[in-house]
Order: sequence, then C-alpha cells, then structure tokens
Amino acid sequence: MAMKKLLVASLLLGSSVAHAEEFVVGDIRFEGLQRVALGAALLKTPVRVGDTVDERDVADMIQALFASGNFEDIQVYRDNNALVVKVVERPTIASITFSGNKAIKDEQLQENLNASKIRVGEALDRTTLSKIEKGLEDFYYSVGKYNASVKAVVTPLPRNRADLKFVFTEGVSAKIQQINFIGNRVFSDEELRDKFNLQADVPWWNFLADEKYQKQVLAGDLETLRSQYLNNGYLKYKLQSTHVSISPDKKGVYITLNIDEGQQYKVKGVKFRGNLVGEPGELAGLVTFKDGDIYNGAKVTALEESIKRRLGELGYAYPQVKTIPEFDDENQQVSLLVNVEPGKRIYVRNISFTGNTSTKDEVLRREMRQMEGSWLNSKSVERGKERLSRTGFFENVDVQTVRVPGTDDQVDVNYKVKEANAGNINFGIGYGTESGVSFQAGIQQDNFLGTGNRFGISAMMNDYQKNVSMEYRDPYFTLDGISLGGKIYYNEFEASDANISDYTNQSYGASLTWGFPYDELNFFEFGVGYDHNKISNTEEYYQIEKFKRIHDFDQANTSIELDDFDWSVSWTRNNLNRGFFPTAGNHQRATFRMTVPGSDAQYFKAQYDVRQYYPLTEKQDFTLLLRGRLGYGNGYGTTENGSDQLLPFYENFYAGGFSTLRGFRSNTVGPKAVYVGGCDTGGSISGNNNCATGSDDAAGGNAVALASVELIVPTPFASDEVRNQIRTSLFVDAGNVWDTEYDLTGEDGAYLYDYSDPFLIRASYGAALQWMSPMGPLVFSVARPIKKYDGDDEEFFTFTIGRTF
Repeated sequence: MAMKKLLVASLLLGSSVAHAEEFVVGDIRFEGLQRVALGAALLKTPVRVGDTVDERDVADMIQALFASGNFEDIQVYRDNNALVVKVVERPTIASITFSGNKAIKDEQLQENLNASKIRVGEALDRTTLSKIEKGLEDFYYSVGKYNASVKAVVTPLPRNRADLKFVFTEGVSAKIQQINFIGNRVFSDEELRDKFNLQADVPWWNFLADEKYQKQVLAGDLETLRSQYLNNGYLKYKLQSTHVSISPDKKGVYITLNIDEGQQYKVKGVKFRGNLVGEPGELAGLVTFKDGDIYNGAKVTALEESIKRRLGELGYAYPQVKTIPEFDDENQQVSLLVNVEPGKRIYVRNISFTGNTSTKDEVLRREMRQMEGSWLNSKSVERGKERLSRTGFFENVDVQTVRVPGTDDQVDVNYKVKEANAGNINFGIGYGTESGVSFQAGIQQDNFLGTGNRFGISAMMNDYQKNVSMEYRDPYFTLDGISLGGKIYYNEFEASDANISDYTNQSYGASLTWGFPYDELNFFEFGVGYDHNKISNTEEYYQIEKFKRIHDFDQANTSIELDDFDWSVSWTRNNLNRGFFPTAGNHQRATFRMTVPGSDAQYFKAQYDVRQYYPLTEKQDFTLLLRGRLGYGNGYGTTENGSDQLLPFYENFYAGGFSTLRGFRSNTVGPKAVYVGGCDTGGSISGNNNCATGSDDAAGGNAVALASVELIVPTPFASDEVRNQIRTSLFVDAGNVWDTEYDLTGEDGAYLYDYSDPFLIRASYGAALQWMSPMGPLVFSVARPIKKYDGDDEEFFTFTIGRTF
C-alpha cells in the first residue's frame, strides 16, 4: 500500500509539472537527506545544473531517484530557477527477528532475505517485504497449512532506523479426508491408494503414514500412479484431471483423480537405430524382456540407462537414447524402436581437486582410474569417487564433469572433497560399569602430513594393561600400489584385572608387512613378525595346566619365556560406498597367522570378519548392517617331550564388551576357569575322580562365533550440518566363545558348568550412538542381555573416546 501511494504521488507530481514551462536549471537542492550523501543523490539524478528541463525530464528524474532504492517519497518543487527535491529516505534495517516459525528454520529464512537484499544495514524496501510475505504464505499452502499467515512488522526507531520482525502464524496442516479415483477398472481404489505416500483415515498404529497434505508429495504420488500403469502395460494411461478441494475450516483436503487407463499392451519386438557404436547384438544383450511380455515401463527405462552407461564408458558422455512405441491397437501389441544418438566422443582435459586443505593432490590423484587426455569413462570417474571415499580421509566426495568453454569434445573432471579427521594428537577415556576407567594417549595419523601414510605413536593404560607402540605404513610404497609397513610394541598385561583368570604377561615384538592389490576390490597382505612373551603369576586351573606341563612350567619356575617367529597372510575385499560411516556395500577380511617350526609355541590362528550394509531407503538414511566373525586357533606339531602343541592361553579368543558382545563385561563370555582337586565330592573330568570346581574367571577359548544385526536410523534432533558426523543405531548382538581341546565333560557326557558348550549362545540388545568428534570417534552404547548364563555379568553401557576402538 505504501508503494502505491508513492506511485500516485509521483504521477500527481508529473501532472503538476506537465503545465510548467521549460526553464534552465540554475541550482539543485536536496532536502531530507540523512543517510544518503548529497553526492550520491546527485549521481543518481539525470538532470544537471545548466540543463533545460520540462515535465518529462522531471518525471525521469523522479524515476531515477526511486530506482536507486534509497527513498520512500520524492517531491520536486521549482524555486525560481532552482529545483528543490524533498525526499523521505527509506529507513535502515537495525535488526531482523522471527517469531512463531517452526516449519522453517531461522537460518533458512535469513538466507532467503539475503537473496532479496533484506539484511541489517540495508535500506528497507516495503515492496520487497510484500513479495516475501506472499512467497512464505505460498510455501505454507504447499504443505497444507492453509490457515498460515506471515506479517512483516516494521517498528520505527530514532535516526531513521527500523526493527523488522516477521510474525508467523503457522496453524495446523490440513489432513487428507478422502482420496477418490474415477475411471479405474483394472486396479481397485484400495490397490491404488496403497501406492500413495499420502493417506487418508490413517490408523493410530501406522506412524509411518503421512495424512498431512503436501503439494510436492502429491506430485510424487501421481508419478507413482503413472508408473503403476506403465509397468503393467497400460501405455496410453492418462490422468485426465486432479481436483483438490479444501473444507470450509481449511483443515480437511479432498483429492479426486480422474484417470483413463487405456488398453494393456504386450511387447511385439525391440529394434535399434542410429549410431550404435558397435554391433547391434551388444545392445540386444542389454534387453531384459522378451517378445510377448507385458510392457513394463521400468524395464524400458532401465534399458535406456544401460545403453547410456555403456556409451558413457566409451567416452560418449552426453548420449540421447529415446524409445519410440509403435502401436498395434488391433492386437494390443507395441513394437519398441530404440533410437540411439551417442553424440561426439568426449575427452578429459584436466582432473582437479578442491577442498583438500591438508591432503596432497598426489594422494587423491593416485586413486584415479580416469586418466587425463583419454576419453571420458563414466565408470572410471565413479570408481575414482568410490576409491576416495574408501580412504577414510574424507567425509564427503562429489564429482562433476564440466564442458570446456569453446569446445564440444572436451570436459574437465572436478572432484570436491570435505576432509574428515584422519587422526591427531588424542587423549582417550573409556568407561564401563564393570571395566572401570581406561586412559589412552598418543599420536595416530592415518593421513600423516597429508601423504596418505599411516603413522602412530600410542600409549594406553588402564586397570589391566600398559601398552606403547609405534607403527608406520605407506600404502603406495611403489606406484603400482605395493604397500610397506612395520610396527614395534611393548605391552604389560595383568589378566585378573581384565576379568580373566590370573596371569601376567610382559611382551614385546616387531612385525613387517607388505601387500599388493589384486584388483579394484581385493587386497592381499603378507607379514613376518617376532614376539617375546614372559608369563608369570599363573593360577592353577584345569585349562592352563596342560599348557604348562608341555612347556616344563612347574612350581619351581616362577615364570616362563617364549620366543615366537611367525608369518601371516590376509585378504581384504572392500566395496563399501565410503570409508566414513558407510551405508552400502560390504567389507570382508580373512587373516591367517602361524608361528614357524622351531618357535617355542607352535600354533596358528585364523579369523574371518564381514560387514554387509543394505540400504533400506533411497536416501540411505535407514540401513541394515549385518556383521559376523568366525575364529579358530590351535597348536600344531609336538614339543620336545612328545606332547601335542596347544594354542597358548594368552592367544585365546575372548568376547564381551562394546567391540564384540555389547551388554556383557569385557572378556567374560565363554569358558571359565575350572579348578581341579581340593574337595572330596563333585563331578569328574575325563574319567578322573578329581573334583572340578567352577569359577567366574574367564579362560577364553580357541574358537569364536559372533553375529550382529544393526538398524542404522536417522539421528533424532540432529541438524543437517552434523548428520554426516553422527550415527544412531539399534542392535542385537549374539555369539559365543568355546574350546575344542579341553574335555570338560562328566562321566555322563554332559558339559560341566556349561563352560565349553558351543551352542550356549549369549545375546543382547541395545542402542548405540557414534560421533566423529574433533578428538576422534566417540562411542556410547546402552545394552541389555537377552540370554546369559551363570557367571555372565552384564555391562549396561560403554563410553569410549579415541581412535583405537
């Protein structure tokens, strides 16, 4: 309304000047200037001193001053030969606030205002405010809030300033009362409604259904309706009309769809024409349907996309593929003519990287499979994106192909990355309800100085362990991807404080590994190592006695020292979509380690781990994660006294704790120490009349099987900015540890104390939250056992900071 008054004032001024005579301007004076400088106002004025002006010139002058955006009102007077311009400046915006907005965040509103040049310090344009009010109300209408209103309240302040406040009255979203179909014969109303996201009369228990009207969701549902008919052969389906009516109170919506189904068609044949870039039979092999099948729109679209991908791998980046149906209405058949226009072959000029402030370009470039100067291969470009994501150095990786200006056969490939925390100087704290507090400190860099190499010096201390280690690994020791790495360590371990039968182990060692890629997904690694173990303070229990006997460990010896040399081989297959919080793909790793003959302890250990991610939604915000672990170890050969070698008890498998079976104390799942002798009655072991007494001390075993099902869900209340750095999941863990070498059965064949029965599966359920903090990964989980046995103690929650989990 204010702008209309200004326009009327300008027109009236124009009329009043229309009857004025021409005159020569001797002076121009401005009155009412406050914020705008006189020089700036004169620069916007097309009239100069000495000009001869008439009514048209004055009108142009007024329009030019209004166009500057600085004035609300302008009046021009003639004082003899002088022009007197009286202006009222637009107020300066002193502050902008929002009230009542819930559906739209303040940040989004401010971005919209900035785009319209409504910001603090700028002149207030009331016309723009009216447009913004209208646009915001239209947005609310599109999401079904027909009672919503938006008002811009301007409060004048001294010195021609103003506070701007947007007051929102959002109201409630209109609910869908009915969805009606007219003209459908093939599919019932219920079948069609089931395909819609929008629903009417939603039962209380169906919390996933959406009964609030939204224009965008309806558009998606109409496309789903169209696909329903096209995928079932109704090529001539038409949506005749869409009628959306609103109840008088604006709280109910009625949707009526008038459709024409047409006839169902079967495929008569598929032909190709155009520049096929190869043999026609190659394209025919991409067809997934045959003559006589009912026409399926989704399969035809998939055929077009397959052709485009094939052409994209051959350098034809912008092909045109269109399927033209030729109808035989009499026989209700359709012939498909696929027209292929590959266009020009495209070559890559440059490959560039942005966002890698710490990581060197060469680290990213060595992951590329698309080469500069060669033709563009869409598969290779995408493979480069996948490989960058799997490094774990980046939170996000995006890629774009941009045409080179002035050419029609060249593009630049641009990779944009956002770096993740790949390690730093860190301090870690871990806590469990039973395991107590642990501390970790050190330097761990998976991307050392931006080179992509791993370097770490770490120290860890808790109630039962002290560990110092240093490692280094170069994944590209050679240009062909041969890796080289090494590690040295010193460790002190007090088993009793780790919920394990008492012994003390002081160990140190070193290892050297090198590996090579077999293909894009598979990697093999080989290693050699040396370990020295000094065992002392052992408890006298059944599972350890046999190992002590074969190694001449008796009461006269307070300790025993073992020197072992080993070799190892591992296989890794990784096709995860990214290394940082993956949502699709799988990761598999199998390892085998064996001490060489002549070592003090001759044994082997094998382990297989797998993770499989299944995205459940298109956005991959809901993902199913399946995890599993199988492990087995044993001795081989004989000792000097002729006894069979055993897997050393300090190499046993253990389970329990946040990294294996959440909900149970660390290391407590599986066999417990069985003490023999010292009583007159009790069970017998292997026919002996020795008394066997159970305990709560974990002994571990030489076999392990673990499984986990985890549902990854969107983190409640997390903003879009942190969603890529935080992950929430619900899980069920199950598994067991058992021993195949120690006979813990009584005379009746039953397991004593159920300590070595592999079928006594432990299980738990709970929720977990992971956050990639600046210090490193932080994990919080709450778990509760579903099934446990005597001697199993639950660990209700774990809390860990650091990069070592």
